[in-house]
Amino acid sequence: MRNEKTMKIVGLGLMTAVVVVLQLLGSFIHLGVFSITLVLAPIIVGAALYGILGGAWLGLVFGVMVLLTDASLFLAISVPGTVVTCLGKGILAGVVAGAVYLALQKSNKLFAVILAGIAAPVTNTGCFLIGCLLFFKSTIVEWAGGESLGRFLIFGLVGMNFIVELLINMILATVIVQIIGIAAKGLSTGSAAKAKN
Repeated sequence: MRNEKTMKIVGLGLMTAVVVVLQLLGSFIHLGVFSITLVLAPIIVGAALYGILGGAWLGLVFGVMVLLTDASLFLAISVPGTVVTCLGKGILAGVVAGAVYLALQKSNKLFAVILAGIAAPVTNTGCFLIGCLLFFKSTIVEWAGGESLGRFLIFGLVGMNFIVELLINMILATVIVQIIGIAAKGLSTGSAAKAKN
């Protein structure tokens, strides 16, 4: 039991480092106004391996990193709105990915990962759009310059990024399943070895 807890802490620590590094790297890759989010895959892996709270933690780390690397445009408009939006979208992406995986993993791990891989970017982007409407609507209306607000939000702010993020997660789904299988095997082998002693 103690060994499993230690492995969980170490695993979450490693996944946290991966989230930080990928967000730093991703902050240099822009499609339109915002950078591409590369960290949803490790959040999905973490949520699948360590549960909903693990996904929430990794999502929180992601949200903090977005605040530090990619939120200056919105911070200049509203600090509280930016903080709530960035942290909320990250945490909820991890929670939803973990909940989807948990609900489906016993019947089919690949299907569970694919749906978690879809749920994470949908949640992340959906929460971002809600944050835009709640905290930055008047500014975004100005940015739209007479174009329909909905059209500008979807096609001007998030469209291409969302598609790329969704495709990345869909492609990585089988890799994620393999990682989960290897990690689960390592945990069960460690538990079995301990039980023998």
